[in-house]
Amino acid sequence: MNTTTSTIILIFFLLLTPILITMIYSKPLDLSSYVTTLIKYSFMMSLVPLLTLFHSNTEFLITNWHWLTINTMKLTINLKFDYFCIMFLPVALFVTWSITEFSSWYMNSDPNLNRFIKYLLMFLITMIILTSANNMFQLFIGWEGVGIMSFLLIGWWYGRSDANTAALQAILYNRIGDIGFIATMSWLCLTSNSWELQQILMLNDHSTIPLLGLLIAAMGKSAQFGLHPWLPSAMEGPTPVSALLHSSTMVVAGIFLLIRFHPLTSNNNLIMTTMLCLGSITTLFTALCALTQNDIKKIVAFSTSSQLGLMMVTLGINQPYLAFLHICTHAFFKAMLFLCSGSIIHNLNDEQDIRKMGGLLKPLPFTASCLTIGSLALTGTPFLTGFYSKDLIIETANTCYTNAWALLITLLATSLTAAYSLRIIYFALMTKPRFSPLINLNESNPKLINPITRLALGSIFAGFIISQNIPITFTQTMTMPWYLKTMAMMVTMTGLIISIELANLTYNLKLNKPTPTKYFTTLLGYFTLIIHRSVPSKSLTTSLNTASNTLDLTWLEKAIPKTISTSNLKMSQTLSNQKGLIKLYFLSFLITLLTLPILLINFHE
Repeated sequence: MNTTTSTIILIFFLLLTPILITMIYSKPLDLSSYVTTLIKYSFMMSLVPLLTLFHSNTEFLITNWHWLTINTMKLTINLKFDYFCIMFLPVALFVTWSITEFSSWYMNSDPNLNRFIKYLLMFLITMIILTSANNMFQLFIGWEGVGIMSFLLIGWWYGRSDANTAALQAILYNRIGDIGFIATMSWLCLTSNSWELQQILMLNDHSTIPLLGLLIAAMGKSAQFGLHPWLPSAMEGPTPVSALLHSSTMVVAGIFLLIRFHPLTSNNNLIMTTMLCLGSITTLFTALCALTQNDIKKIVAFSTSSQLGLMMVTLGINQPYLAFLHICTHAFFKAMLFLCSGSIIHNLNDEQDIRKMGGLLKPLPFTASCLTIGSLALTGTPFLTGFYSKDLIIETANTCYTNAWALLITLLATSLTAAYSLRIIYFALMTKPRFSPLINLNESNPKLINPITRLALGSIFAGFIISQNIPITFTQTMTMPWYLKTMAMMVTMTGLIISIELANLTYNLKLNKPTPTKYFTTLLGYFTLIIHRSVPSKSLTTSLNTASNTLDLTWLEKAIPKTISTSNLKMSQTLSNQKGLIKLYFLSFLITLLTLPILLINFHE
């Protein structure tokens, strides 16, 4: 066994150690510092396979345990340590190391802190299982694992009804996506008689149905338009959960799945076009929703959904490596934005409304600086981490033969990124304080400063480091017009200037009535009202009417009482001798006169 595989397997065992210890020993342990140290060592160890990959450019595959046989299909434990797995591993470990350290400060008063840390660790382990899997079944275990862990962590404060609703919403939307995943697994089992990725890709079956199943699965997990409402609702969970969920685990799993199958999707134009259009709609719609939200965590959540839409657009123009680059760079500044939001929320006694913040630049200078760096990285400011992936994606989209409509709305969404990022900075950090003067603001705890500092450094330097090691799988455009080269920067600057102008308009004392557009975006495009209110209400009314008509009217009224009364009426009309004929009356008298003596004789005898 070579250095790479042995190191990664050792990382697996290191991460599993705290879970095994808590299962064996019943004594309470301080897991937070222990787990943080283990993840730190795991991150340092993960640099070994990364450097080996950069040096020798080799990928490894381990098949070492036969699991079970289903008819003629053998299932084995397959670990695939290719470029995607080895590059993603240190990013995920670095981000999780910072988040677990931050959790020990943020969740300090929680009585179940050990369980919370253990859940975060299991979240990370299931994501590593997903990224290193080489067969569909193993990938499905990791896929379901991140879903279950997200359910447990979003509903962590289960005493709140909103947290329970959000957790159920997340799991139900993901179940819809899982239908697509299972359908694809069934199709591949029937057609290729294998779930091994190599064999599936080698057969090169680019039929639409299995790829559509994968796309539906990615829609659910990566919150694309139509299956997106669970992502902002997931903000009901603790802030460290939001940071881990949005940076390097759950939401990128869907995009990662499509990256794994990119040799098949690249040969199917229908799926490519669907991904492009779906991604562009998602990135614009969620960017619009982010503009009018007032909850700081929900703004950052919608920005995640917008970036996931951008990743889907990148897959739609057949650039899986660029989508993967954006996954890696996005993890750093998105985790940092959530941790900075958590710092502000914690200091303001759990206040999340940006209208009740303001003026935090001086009392919380460190958090304010890092929040600004993260927001600038998100907008694609040159030479920060986000620039290296976002700029390249837009540049590639501009110079390839693509859907002009999709490209236009993607550029519009990119300009909106600058607007909602500046909105957070403006409302939370600038102007005058709008919170109680009795609140004690303090950011001196090293468990708060250290993780955010690490992520800030990552948000500045990681993009350059990772982008230098992305393999070039396409012919680069050597010459292009200056306006295409600078398009991303011009669009971002336009969004920034418009948002500054809009911010200046807020100084007007005249209260303007909300416009229909504002209502549309504030209410999330009426999507939640339509799907979660109108549809159940209509189905309930229809069911009630149907039940009333069929059961009450038909069975209880028409079947028994009305039937009896109608039949009696018909019988009486048919059998009655009241016909108006005198001979019938005489005949009836005669029958009576004959019947009476016979009855009397029988009675006397």
